[in-house]
Amino acid sequence: MEKSHIGLIGLAVMGENLALNMESRGYRVSVFNRSTEKVKAFTDGRAADKNIKGTYTFEDFVSSLEKPRKVMMMVKAGEPVDQLIDRLIPLLEPGDIIIDGGNSNYANTGRRTAYVESNDMLYIGTGVSGGEEGALLGPSIMPGGSPGAWPYVKDIFRAVAAKADDGLPCAEWVGKNGAGHFVKMVHNGIEYGDMQIIAEAYFLMKNLLFMNHEDMAWVFTEWNKGDLDSYLIEITADIMKFKDDDGYPLLEKILDRAGQKGTGKWTGIEALEKGTPLTLIAESVFARYLSAQKDLRVKASEITTGPEVRTPADPNRFLKDLKDAVYAAKIISYAQGFELMRKASQEASWMLDYGSIARLWRAGCIIRSVFLDDISKAYDRKKDLENLILDDFFRLKIENAQEGWRRVVATAVVNGLPVPALSSALAYYDSFRSKTLPANLLQAQRDYFGAHTYERNDRPRGKYFHTNWTGKKRDTTL
Repeated sequence: MEKSHIGLIGLAVMGENLALNMESRGYRVSVFNRSTEKVKAFTDGRAADKNIKGTYTFEDFVSSLEKPRKVMMMVKAGEPVDQLIDRLIPLLEPGDIIIDGGNSNYANTGRRTAYVESNDMLYIGTGVSGGEEGALLGPSIMPGGSPGAWPYVKDIFRAVAAKADDGLPCAEWVGKNGAGHFVKMVHNGIEYGDMQIIAEAYFLMKNLLFMNHEDMAWVFTEWNKGDLDSYLIEITADIMKFKDDDGYPLLEKILDRAGQKGTGKWTGIEALEKGTPLTLIAESVFARYLSAQKDLRVKASEITTGPEVRTPADPNRFLKDLKDAVYAAKIISYAQGFELMRKASQEASWMLDYGSIARLWRAGCIIRSVFLDDISKAYDRKKDLENLILDDFFRLKIENAQEGWRRVVATAVVNGLPVPALSSALAYYDSFRSKTLPANLLQAQRDYFGAHTYERNDRPRGKYFHTNWTGKKRDTTL
């Protein structure tokens, strides 16, 4: 019997769908799962009569693969990945390739790459985005790790990946060590931002304009025809239309308590570690935390007060402004995410190609949108672009949208309606475009109570000063 082109470990839905996707593209696939019952159920069910070989021991699984062996793990991130690597290494040979397709932390991927390479094998940590449907029909794939592994998996990855409108596959080598999983982490952080921005738009339509769900669905459908054309806007329109068995919108029966799997939090932590402002994405994570305090919010709602909500005199004008606000905030979210990748790439010498990354996200993944074509063009125009807002296309887009954006945020604040993503994005934009900020006072305060020193704007940069602010003859120190 012919040996398999690739092996896959982990038969949850993502693993099953990815195996079926590979087989449908002409590849022979071996599968293994810790619970062998799942192997039999899969090969007797969805994989029946396909070139998918079920195996029931690690030894049989490894021996069923052609050399160099390519083993893809689709298991829970963390300790299970390390345990699998340790089980596999004694059975593999030099030059074989281990692939982690889960949502692993990029630092762990860097560590695992070094460990596997020390055993004369190759390692890939790849982001796979698109959910269950993407895994089956074509995900966005973001591989990183051992560069020498890419030629052996490139054809498979590109075959199973989603294809953009120009036919290009959404699968390309990202960089060494943990680069692939870092890019996937930022993708997920941007996803948090996109979702929160859209949720705030819905919240204002519902609680300020008092729109019904049919009208909201129409608005999101119209938005999906222009600059905001995206998967998340599309599914939001579908959600608005969906009725429960009693004919009432199902959305309004869903508890307003958001969950998360941690990648948004990781993105925020990395931004703090690297000193990069990621305010919109961080606010989106905190918004989920605040939503989780449901019982406390209910209690607060009973004893606190706010302004009476007054619907704008011209709702249609407000909807146009709201569209501008959503688009402008989206630019900020991506600008912050790409700036974080730029900082990480500089520190780790990954040499990330940001135009290529934007193209990877044009299809298959959750944040896919026409917007990403504009981002890829911006980085094609200037490879070393420091921030998307400095690109003429996006600078002019924000300038054209900012009046409406400001009116939306101001109206929300006056009416006591929370819009943390829209408002933090605007605060970032105003800070980013400010030649001066009040940080001089912060530095004076730090020097006053802690002798932390400061630079002067009338002296050369890099020279530091300390002042005896108390006027006494001793230094002011902690």
